[in-house]
Parts: sequence; structure tokens; C-alpha cells
Amino acid sequence: MTSHPTNPSQPPTGPSGLSAGSWVLEATRSSVEIKHKSVWGLATVRAAFTRLSGEGEIGLDGTVHGTLTIEAASIRSKQAKLDSHLRSADFFDVQRYPTFTFTATGVVTDRAGTAEVTGHLTVLGRTRPITFSARTTSAGPDEVTLSSEVVIDRNDFGMSWNRAGMIKGLTTVTLTTRFTRR
Repeated sequence: MTSHPTNPSQPPTGPSGLSAGSWVLEATRSSVEIKHKSVWGLATVRAAFTRLSGEGEIGLDGTVHGTLTIEAASIRSKQAKLDSHLRSADFFDVQRYPTFTFTATGVVTDRAGTAEVTGHLTVLGRTRPITFSARTTSAGPDEVTLSSEVVIDRNDFGMSWNRAGMIKGLTTVTLTTRFTRR
């Protein structure tokens, strides 16, 4: 059910209670971090991407779609040598593939503030479908912050470098994304 405000200067809201219309990612209040086991599972590599952008649209009918773009070269682990290796063709190949893109094609919310997000993730020129849960950590008519943890198999995107079997398991991506209404 869509609400129609009594004040014409207020935007209408969709079923989620968020204002229908265009939204933009607040990059300075958002984060994308990764962690992955390395050195045969004895150490965990942690890093963050420092340059993000995104936008979305909420329809009056509650439909949601949007895009999150991550600049691959913005990876920072606090270890210069590791950052250089992650940017190389062994991993992110930032010269050929400067960005990763997640395109949300659907978001279904519940009353508890959890959203089931579906879409497509493109890394190294390979696009794969992905579904994950996101939790609303703050929300108002003109702002929303979502937090989620997404587990990704780097091999699905062609990242198969693994000297002497040092890299084990899956990569965990932790996202905190804050969007404000335009």
C-alpha cells in the first residue's frame, strides 16, 4: 500500500516506508571489506575498498533496483606489497577490469528490517547471480543504512591463483551501505 502525504512537498512512500524515488550511495558513510583465509588457513587477509559509488530507485509499488560500483584499485590492506599483489592479474587485474559491479534486480523487505536482495555481481568481466540477506541498521523516510555479509567463491570469477595451496575457503564480503534520497 502506498501512502500519499498530506503535505505535497513530502514524497510518497512505498510499502517499505522509504520514500519512493531516486537514491544515492553516501560513499563516505559506506564500506566494503573483505576477509579470506590464507597461509593454509593460519592467517586471515583483511582489506577494504575505499572508492565506492551507487544509486537506486524505489518505485511506488515497492520495487527496488540499483547499482553498487567498487573501484578495484582502491583495495587497502595496510600492507603495500599485498595491495600490489591483489591489484595484479593474479587477483583483481585492475588494469583490465577497473571496477566490480553489483546490480540489484530485486529487494524484498519484511517488517523486522531484513531484506532479501537479488541481483548480479560482475567481477573480472564475469557476471554471476547472487542472493543475500541485508539488515536495516537505520532508516528514515529519506535515508537507509543496510548491513550484510556475503560469501563469495573467488573461483566463480576466475580468481584461481593459489601458490602451493595457500588460499583456502571462501571470501567473506562485509558491506555497510548508506543511501539517501535525492
